[in-house]
Amino acid sequence: MSSFVIEGGHKLSGTIHPQGAKNEALEVISAVLLTSEAVTISNIPEILDVKNLIAMLEGMGVKVTRHEKGVYTFQADAIDREYIGSDLFVKKCASLRGSVMVVGPLLARFGHAYFPKPGGDKIGRRRVDTHIQGMVNLGARTQYDAEKKAHELSIPEGSHLKGTYMLLDEASVTGTANILMAATLAEGETTIYNAACEPYVQQLSKLLVAMGAHIEGIGSNLLKIQGVPELHGAQHRILPDMIEVGSFIGMAALTQSSLTIKNVSYENLGIIPECFRRLGVNLEQRGDDIFVPEQESYVIDSFLDGSIMTLADAPWPGLTPDLLSVLLVVATQCKGSVLIHQKMFESRLFFTDKLIDMGAQIILCDPHRAVVIGHDHNFQLRAGKMLSPDIRAGIALLIAAMSANGTSTISNIEQIDRGYEDIDIRLNALGAHITRQA
Repeated sequence: MSSFVIEGGHKLSGTIHPQGAKNEALEVISAVLLTSEAVTISNIPEILDVKNLIAMLEGMGVKVTRHEKGVYTFQADAIDREYIGSDLFVKKCASLRGSVMVVGPLLARFGHAYFPKPGGDKIGRRRVDTHIQGMVNLGARTQYDAEKKAHELSIPEGSHLKGTYMLLDEASVTGTANILMAATLAEGETTIYNAACEPYVQQLSKLLVAMGAHIEGIGSNLLKIQGVPELHGAQHRILPDMIEVGSFIGMAALTQSSLTIKNVSYENLGIIPECFRRLGVNLEQRGDDIFVPEQESYVIDSFLDGSIMTLADAPWPGLTPDLLSVLLVVATQCKGSVLIHQKMFESRLFFTDKLIDMGAQIILCDPHRAVVIGHDHNFQLRAGKMLSPDIRAGIALLIAAMSANGTSTISNIEQIDRGYEDIDIRLNALGAHITRQA
């Protein structure tokens, strides 16, 4: 288990470029399975989760060509049909959260797919009902294979998926993406209401349209897909990662640093900049860049009636749950109080115990809510030994350690590597003191 050793108290300065969006990458890379023609994707983040998905595709028979850093061509013209139904493949899928995205394409194109309980972050219950029910709505048969510990989805021999109307039980991002991909090859029209409309889904839709799909309502929660017999090759560029952009804003704020974040695709950040402003961070938009100036103090807003500020996750264009951990750790050194309400996952706030050990004033009300009373930089967090429980808590703990008094150690950093590419090297170039140890 690798670890980071972080010498805290160093300010950052300079310019940093965000990587490509991890969540988008997992979706658009899976979409290459929908066609036998070549699909070229650029700005792919070369992080652990994405590399594992690419390796999985290669094992399935997809030809993968890496032209340069972040630029790949995929061609799924020789898929090993026997392998994708094997115990080994299902077991590999179960260990990788991103594997859920291959189910829709495999089912639509080959008529058969397995859906094991996916791996990934240990952040509480993560339902897959929306995915499976969506496939059933399109005409797939499903049964649970106890030996493989997976749901088996299939289309009757000689038949196809059929377009239909469906109202999703939740606006699941991955569920919407999976159903959307399957619907592109279904017969007739599919309507998906209560669809997720995050930029990741919008980007996937744009790639599918470039591949020949007919999709209406992109950017809304009502998608209409007219199925086509086949899709063709295309080119696509992945957006900058909004979660990494938010993480860098948080790093600058907690370390009282001045930082420029380049080429952030500002129009796709939604409410993220405003949420940091509510914590008192006076960030500036400069073209497509964000400049975070050095500040002595960050004063948390209150609501118009004087009540305590609340930051809560919500479906797009609300706040992404992936940034609540970062906002929480930033609030520990602001002036004032804030309620952090994590609605989606019941285990994501448990990492606050580590921040409390570092001296943060946090009241964990229940698995979903925490009240943070900021120190206003009058008390510096103490260094400590920590373990990264998941990607987002891991980066929050790294941010805390960078601002702490003394030297901290964070173990299980493989979790951080799953979502942030060469984060130690990139932050050290800005003035951080982070050492990676095997």
